[in-house]
Order: sequence, then structure tokens, then C-alpha cells
Amino acid sequence: MTSQVSSPAEHADEADESSESLVGGQRQPAIGGSAGSKEVRRLGRVIIRFAGDSGDGMQLTGDRFTSETASFGNDLSTLPNFPAEIRAPAGTLPGVSSFQLHFADHDILTPGDAPDVLVAMNPAALKANIADVPRGGEVIVNTDE
Repeated sequence: MTSQVSSPAEHADEADESSESLVGGQRQPAIGGSAGSKEVRRLGRVIIRFAGDSGDGMQLTGDRFTSETASFGNDLSTLPNFPAEIRAPAGTLPGVSSFQLHFADHDILTPGDAPDVLVAMNPAALKANIADVPRGGEVIVNTDE
């Protein structure tokens, strides 16, 4: 799978050892690190949505991501979204399944309205969810289909 954005950890591996620091168990570029490193931002809350065809494992992915997020002591709220169709054809809008997770370092009361990050596993998932992503949101798309 390829994505249109890359994680700061990927760029940290490329950076010089002297310009890295360990943050949350992952290597992160230090302030003023190499020119190829991305800026690391600390966010108070994040809403992420995983979307794909029903049966692609979006509910399992969301469940695993939720477990990892909770293990770091974050508060969270989830919203699994199953299609109304029992067996919609793969790649169609009625067959898109998603899992949204809102997590933060403070109390969370709702699963959130609009995802800050959309992970779309196919064109149908992207088309069904892109309108919900606010300007400046991150979109990660599987381009191998």
C-alpha cells in the first residue's frame, strides 16, 4: 500500500542520529533536525476515520487502533459504521464501512463530527468520506487498487 503522506517516524530514520530524540517510544526528529525531516506537532485531540469496503477489516483496524490508543492513557470515543447492504459489491459506495476514533489527553464526550485524518483503502471509501474532512485535514489513500 502506498500513501500520499508519510509519518514523521519514517523521516526520523533518514535523519542523522545526532538530530533525533526518543518521544513516546518512537524516534522523532529533534527541533532543528535535518532538512528532510517533518515537523512534529503535539495535538490535544485527534479524530481519525478508517474507511474501506465491508470485509476489508476496517472494524478490526479501528478496534486495534483503539486498544493501542487506550494503552497510552488517552480518553476516547468510537463510532463504528457498517453499511446497510448485507453484501454490497466491492468498490461501491453502499458497501463502504468505516470506523471513527476520537482520542485526547482530556475527557472525550463524542466520537467527533469531522475526521482530522481519513485513511481510505479504495476509491469508493475516499469518495464516500472526503466531504467530511475539513480543510487542512490529512488524507491517506491506498493507491494500489
